[in-house]
Amino acid sequence: MTRLREAADYQVPIVDRGTRPGTVLRIILLAIVLTGSALAFVVFKDQLESEVVLGILGVLAMAGIFFLVSSVIGFIEVMPQSRPDDLGRAFLDSHADGMLVTDRKGRIVYANAAYGALTGAAGAAEVQSLEAVLSRNREATEAVYRLTNGLHEGKGGSEEFRLPRPLAPHSSGGSGAHWFRLGAQTMPVAGPARQPLYLWQIADITSERDEQERFFKELQNAIDYLDHAPAGFFSAGRKGEVFYINATLADWLSIDLTKFQSGSMTVADIVAGEGLALIQSVQAEPGLKKTKMIDLDLRKANGQSLPVRLVHRVSSTRDGAPGESRTIVLSRGNEDDAGQSASAAAMRFTRFFNNTPMAIASVNGDGRILSTNAPFLKLFSGVVSQGDMEKGALLEAIVHEQDRPQLLTALAAAKDRQSDIPPIDSRHPRDEGRYFRFYVNAVIDHNEQAPEEAAIVYAVEITEQKALETQMAQTQKMNAVGTLAGGIAHDFNNVLTAILLSSDHLLLSARPADASFADLMEIKRNANRAAVLVRQLLAFSRKQTMRPTVLNLTDVIGDVRMLIDRMTGTHVRIDVDYGRDLWPVRTDLGQFEQVLLNLAVNARDAMPEGGAITLRTRNFPAADVASLNRREVPVDDYVLVEVADNGTGIAPDILDKIFEPFFTTKEVGKGTGLGLSMVYGIVKQSGGYIYPVSEVGKGTTFRIFLPRHVEEAAPQAEAVAERPALPSSVPEKASEPADLTGDSAVVLLVEDEEAVRRGGKRMLETRGYTVHEAGSGVEALAVMEELNGAVDIVVSDVVMPEMDGPTLLSELRKTYPDMKFIFVSGYAEDAFARNLPADAKFGFLPKPFSLKQLAVAVREMLDN
Repeated sequence: MTRLREAADYQVPIVDRGTRPGTVLRIILLAIVLTGSALAFVVFKDQLESEVVLGILGVLAMAGIFFLVSSVIGFIEVMPQSRPDDLGRAFLDSHADGMLVTDRKGRIVYANAAYGALTGAAGAAEVQSLEAVLSRNREATEAVYRLTNGLHEGKGGSEEFRLPRPLAPHSSGGSGAHWFRLGAQTMPVAGPARQPLYLWQIADITSERDEQERFFKELQNAIDYLDHAPAGFFSAGRKGEVFYINATLADWLSIDLTKFQSGSMTVADIVAGEGLALIQSVQAEPGLKKTKMIDLDLRKANGQSLPVRLVHRVSSTRDGAPGESRTIVLSRGNEDDAGQSASAAAMRFTRFFNNTPMAIASVNGDGRILSTNAPFLKLFSGVVSQGDMEKGALLEAIVHEQDRPQLLTALAAAKDRQSDIPPIDSRHPRDEGRYFRFYVNAVIDHNEQAPEEAAIVYAVEITEQKALETQMAQTQKMNAVGTLAGGIAHDFNNVLTAILLSSDHLLLSARPADASFADLMEIKRNANRAAVLVRQLLAFSRKQTMRPTVLNLTDVIGDVRMLIDRMTGTHVRIDVDYGRDLWPVRTDLGQFEQVLLNLAVNARDAMPEGGAITLRTRNFPAADVASLNRREVPVDDYVLVEVADNGTGIAPDILDKIFEPFFTTKEVGKGTGLGLSMVYGIVKQSGGYIYPVSEVGKGTTFRIFLPRHVEEAAPQAEAVAERPALPSSVPEKASEPADLTGDSAVVLLVEDEEAVRRGGKRMLETRGYTVHEAGSGVEALAVMEELNGAVDIVVSDVVMPEMDGPTLLSELRKTYPDMKFIFVSGYAEDAFARNLPADAKFGFLPKPFSLKQLAVAVREMLDN
């Protein structure tokens, strides 16, 4: 090293084959040439002709003039001045590292004195190339090879390698192993043959390496001390990602450090309960740091809790954004429960206080928040923070503005130490969709730790409870309206039946040419219109007649699409998105088609300028039911049908009312308000659910969930199949027996409504039947006894005083097991069929019915 420094001080390169000849040499050469020329003129002056001499002198004179002029203008340099490359050469000469310049073939062009001292070369003859100097070490040779290849490709680089001994035989740095750094780069100048030159730089970095090793050892010792400290430690980033966790804390939490990676877990992953809210509540002022002690529970890898005390320090950026944090963790799990101190008891209370599922805050007499638990900070995180409370935040900040007077009254009562303070229900001050219930309790016995404490306030979020109460109220309202609609429809059916039978009787005796014939037809037409309204009311109350069958909705929608297309017009496009492998459902085909038609017509009316109606189907497995957030929907498999439009949408205040009967937003005369009520009833009677999703200006989607049908053995299936399929809606278009006469058959007509009974008796008698009447089931049994069972068929109402129709059938089967029986009712068949024996055989005729319907039903039952 001494020789290296001395060589650097002298700044004399050991090899320099790239310099130009010196200025003195050029001047001596020029003097010799001029002197020789003068002597030649003196010696040979007699032999030269004057013309030749004058010619030579002229040429020399011209050359002299050209030289002088060129020197003046700088074209020729007599005394070369210092050049910029001389500065670079001086830098190389004085550099402490060994500098070597070679050409492309590895021939040495330049080597500074430091290179000679480093390699042990005393003179230019002893200077060797790097390949020769490092040829005895494989690692060094490979480094030279890689750098040489990089230079050939025009790329520089550097390598570090270790040699078992120094390059110079008598190095002052010792005879042990040495570390070297070798660098290479191309020279920005070209060689004599316009070939690139390569600059090599080699330095002994043994002392630098020794310093690094000492630093790493000290760092490793520090990490080892931190890892095995008797306290846990972790550091986290701005977003809560854990960058480092020491071995002590990892052992407490059962974390495998060999698998831990920086940022692979967050603080939320290791904090149990609501403790994260306490940690997040510690916020420093902009540009400063803040330290706070927190008692909470950490979560072990196996889910168990670890009670700890944190010394949590956080920083903040200049703009106030959260910065990184450093946290010391002290375990509190080794306290002696039998003789725990007051401090340990306080920490134990703090643990329970912060892990209760109820938000708790203590306030003074002015309503200022003194302290809170972790759930409180989490529940009202967007309203008040730990910093706000330290500045004197008031409790009224967490209550909606409309409910603050009630809270102030309750706090005043608590300050007066009253015991019975009613709870307060309030909305969130910034989110009116969230509800809370506050319980205010007075503090009777004050303590030294909190002498200002006047009340303890407990807060519980009741948003789900409020939503459930609203749903229950809506359900009860719909059920009540449905019961009322069903009762009205039942009575109205009797009136319509009497009107239809009477109009049919008059039409039988009237001729088309009579003046009253048109009026009679108008009476019947309006009675049929009223019957349609009654069916809609019954559909809403879920008591309409349904004939459920197993359906594939892909086929149903495919069949009804053309009808929807015709009803919606040319300015509305119908798109269908079929789900694959749809599960079967069980519902009434005609009724479900009516559901799709009603929803499509409503969608058309919501798009007066035109648009698109989309019908979508897909399977909705039980695992997805939880995503609906609907408590009333059982966890089961469903088939989802969606009817979507891109129309005007439905306002939120109207959306909750659309299924109510007689509620409509259409103009007078353009709707009865029963369409969606009927849709609701049909879906409900099919065991399904329907929910609208709408946004004003963007459209509405009705989502229908029908239960998946699973084939299973049903004992009643055969009995139901044996019932005759009697006409139920439009009998005039149905097939009917060619002969509707009675052939003296005996009919027992049981009906409590006198007008219906009288009209039915008269209509059947006109067809040739012998008809006996009864106003109730008890009276019908008496008539059967008088006739000794000489009755061919019984036509009975379902709902009657004293004894209803199903009970009458059960009683008659005891004596007359093969008696033919037809039920007449305005309610659905399944509303009473489930109360009958499994092998009961009967027909069914829904009210209201016409003369022809009654005649067809009786004739078909007799024929069967």
